[in-house]
Amino acid sequence: MRLPRTRPRSLAGQLFAMQVVLIAAVVAGCAVFAYVSGSAQAEETAARQVRVAALAVADSPSVREAIRTPDPSAVLQPYAERVREDTGIAFVTIMDTERVRWTHPDTSQIGDTFLGNTAKALRGQTFTETYTGTLGPSIRVVTPIRDGGRIVGLVSAGITVDRVSSQVREQLGALALAAGGALALGGIGTYVINARLRRHTHGMNAAELSRLHDYHQATLHAVREGLLMLDGRRRIALINDAGRELLGLEPDTEAVGRTVDELALPAPLTGALLASEARVDELHLTAARVIVVNTRPVVGGEQRGTVVTLRDHTELQALSGELDSERGFTQALRSQAHEAANRLHTVVSLIELGRVEEAVDFATAELELAQVLTDRVVGAVEEPVLAALLLGKAAQANERGVELVLAEDSLIDDGALPPSLAQRDLVTILGNLIDNAVDAASEGPEDAAESGAAVPSPRTAGGPAGRARVTVTALADERELLLRVADTGAGIGPEAADEVFRRGWSTHGAGRGLGLALVRQAAHRNGGTVELDAGPDGGARFTVRLPLGDRTARSAAEAGAKEVTA
Repeated sequence: MRLPRTRPRSLAGQLFAMQVVLIAAVVAGCAVFAYVSGSAQAEETAARQVRVAALAVADSPSVREAIRTPDPSAVLQPYAERVREDTGIAFVTIMDTERVRWTHPDTSQIGDTFLGNTAKALRGQTFTETYTGTLGPSIRVVTPIRDGGRIVGLVSAGITVDRVSSQVREQLGALALAAGGALALGGIGTYVINARLRRHTHGMNAAELSRLHDYHQATLHAVREGLLMLDGRRRIALINDAGRELLGLEPDTEAVGRTVDELALPAPLTGALLASEARVDELHLTAARVIVVNTRPVVGGEQRGTVVTLRDHTELQALSGELDSERGFTQALRSQAHEAANRLHTVVSLIELGRVEEAVDFATAELELAQVLTDRVVGAVEEPVLAALLLGKAAQANERGVELVLAEDSLIDDGALPPSLAQRDLVTILGNLIDNAVDAASEGPEDAAESGAAVPSPRTAGGPAGRARVTVTALADERELLLRVADTGAGIGPEAADEVFRRGWSTHGAGRGLGLALVRQAAHRNGGTVELDAGPDGGARFTVRLPLGDRTARSAAEAGAKEVTA
């Protein structure tokens, strides 16, 4: 039969057992030390006590006078008993120089020979010894009695070892009681501390905690989402590699222990991280990324901190913008197909009515209007992505009654843009600027006034011809790419010039205001700048400048790379 596998003791249990053993060992060691030192101290005290008694008896004049009498015992025996009773010692024995006792607690021992050493005392010394006499083992002091310069007798005072041991045993009982109390108090304190530790470690043992730590570290480095943990004081307690990358922190930057305010993040993102309430799927922009932020406070009786997850939304946002452009282009093509069918019916009807020349003129005029912008874009912009974007946006603008015009000085040669300049960023920049310009140009003065924007004068509204227009300039020279979009809309007041690039700023209500923020982000990501001023037609004009580097040096580098490849 296979026995069930027993789970190892938890870390708190192991520490509790170790601490109890340690406390017991410390208390036992202290008790043994106290017992040994107490025994030595008791013996020393007993020796001091009997020494004082013996010297006092030896120095007493009445003792010397009694020795001179024919019967010293008659006077010395009562005197010695009083001294013994008053001092609490076991015996006081007075004897002559021949070791014959004059006094003894047991009167039957008077006249007998003293059991013990007296040689040192006969030489005039006072000494202490432990000797087994008639009363058993005792600690005794022997000292001479002098009468003038002559030794006339000896005094021995002592206390039995049993009496010293009984005193030590009394002290040992009190010591054992104190040791037991200390052990009980230490055990209770250790139990309370380990109960708290058990709650914090959830009853896991050391191996489980080590394995959990290893899994924890592996998970932090493997997960692609950014993870950020803040303590109750909004300091970073933990951050993984993806979190560092999404927040734009350098790999060698020490982030743990720093507050969120010290990370130099955008103000809206900092506010979201410092918020005490939970945040769900909030979109925020950093210098180079669009991230989705989720926060959740960690509460357990008190606010202990915040758990933050970060998801990279940059590519998804760019793809969403491209998809919106493609959807708009498709709708524009569908509308144009519908319009083309209507025009074709008109041409057929004119032919059936016999007005062939009018039908030819009508069809030719429509073809010329459609072909002018196409020829202009294809001839000036040889970058296929930008050319396709301009043609698509022109079709969308036309459906909304807005004319999209390519400026006469626009020119982008084939190969003018380096491979390092991402085409997606170009689509983001130019597409969002054109969309905003078309929105602004398509609004009437009444809409502009309601939105809070500056209303253009009748002279400038809609341009000289009175039609809403968006003018695009795309020019690449030796060192930079210039993209400029101007509209005939209401324009942007000076008081809002600094706020237009902030995420959420819009005159069209909630849920808008991300396009210009993405434009600035894409421009900064490529080392460029974005400027806003008033356009020649009274509307807003946005100018983006992206550095391209030295084209000559770039061409030489590309040629060298081709030669190495060959």
